[in-house]
Amino acid sequence: MTHTIAPLESLGRVHFIGIGGVGMSAVARIMVARGVPVSGTDAKDLPVMHDLASAGARIAVGYDALNLGDAQTVVAGSAIRADNPELAAAREAGLPVLHRSEALAATMAGHRVVTIAGTHGKSTTTSMVAVLLKEAGLDPSFAIGANVPALGVNAAHGASDIFVAEADESDGSFLNYRPLIAVVTNVEADHLDHYGTADAVFASFDNYAALLPADGVLLACADDPGARALAERTLSKGATRVLTYGTVDDADIRLTDDGPGAVSVALGGGVPYALDLQVPGRHNALNAAAAFGVAVELGVAPAEAAAALAHFTGASRRFELKGQGRGVRVYDDYAHHPTEVRAALSAARSVAGGKKVHVLFQPHLFSRTREFAGDFAAALDAADTALVLDIYPAREDPIPGVTSALISDQLSHGRLVSADDAVDALVTAASDGDIVLTVGAGDVTAYGPVIVEALGG
Repeated sequence: MTHTIAPLESLGRVHFIGIGGVGMSAVARIMVARGVPVSGTDAKDLPVMHDLASAGARIAVGYDALNLGDAQTVVAGSAIRADNPELAAAREAGLPVLHRSEALAATMAGHRVVTIAGTHGKSTTTSMVAVLLKEAGLDPSFAIGANVPALGVNAAHGASDIFVAEADESDGSFLNYRPLIAVVTNVEADHLDHYGTADAVFASFDNYAALLPADGVLLACADDPGARALAERTLSKGATRVLTYGTVDDADIRLTDDGPGAVSVALGGGVPYALDLQVPGRHNALNAAAAFGVAVELGVAPAEAAAALAHFTGASRRFELKGQGRGVRVYDDYAHHPTEVRAALSAARSVAGGKKVHVLFQPHLFSRTREFAGDFAAALDAADTALVLDIYPAREDPIPGVTSALISDQLSHGRLVSADDAVDALVTAASDGDIVLTVGAGDVTAYGPVIVEALGG
């Protein structure tokens, strides 16, 4: 899906179809800040659309061909169907139609670009990099696939020449960027509805690393087999620098566990710098090591980079505390791959301190459920109670024989639960000090506040 990147000034008046989405609104926000005339629509009236309207964008609710107005370029995300009336009208009028990633790439022109890719951890790591650089006084532009409380927004136009962006591999669109620094948190088989095979996924990350110039750097996690193999393949080609980070002895940026809640990071076996992290889990410590590495590459002093990470308090839907009642804390997490579910439950265990962990999981996509049902069940068995909702279909049509029962039937101590019964089941199971965790990339996030209310919080 690679194309020639259009300069921002060549786009003219830009219309966004689906402007309320977290990724689309991020690009629109940056364009508005840079003086580009922006209009946009979405099926629902979402809070971010009011923010964009206040900033100067022309916003409408509901799709209609007339909403295109005098647009000269149209931006549509992967979720927009071909029969959308605005998309159909744009094509009929011969207007250029850009994928969200192409529009974002246009805003990056002339910047030192840092992109963060990986099967898991992209949003959190991108958020950490943006927060760290802002705290260090570098004021980057950034675009993130989640809202970040420490930043107040998920995207902004910064004063420096640095641009930090999350690079989504799900549809191959991360190949539209031209990074100077490319981070890879991990590489696993996922999004097989797009790629077809695991080998195709790995090949796409090879292509991503190949985008780097001779003076660029690939920063890959040495603890993850897929990212480590990518680093080794890239290093063998000799076209760009490669640095690794992780807990393994040969990592260029070495993360050390100094005891409960205490980690430090060192460059090339040098002096260790303590990281005061506000987010739990080994995966977040690794994400922090990546952010530290990016900052040092951009000229931030190591001690300053390490200290700045204390200001990161998390990203929306990434082990996010929704509230508490009756002594039970309720968290929400976007995890939708077995590895992510394991990481979220590991974080919950560390926070629970010996008390029980109860999880409400909503599978995302029929194809992903079919491919990973057994792995999901194995991951969910780390909880004391595992309740599974029906599959959230997102963009997919049902696949015969694929239901949530493929997961729930393999659980040692869990079951399928209806939407009507889920809240009562969790409130009944949870006791003082326990953790309740809602997990999935669909609308399961809406359960968190309802559970808190049911607990009297």
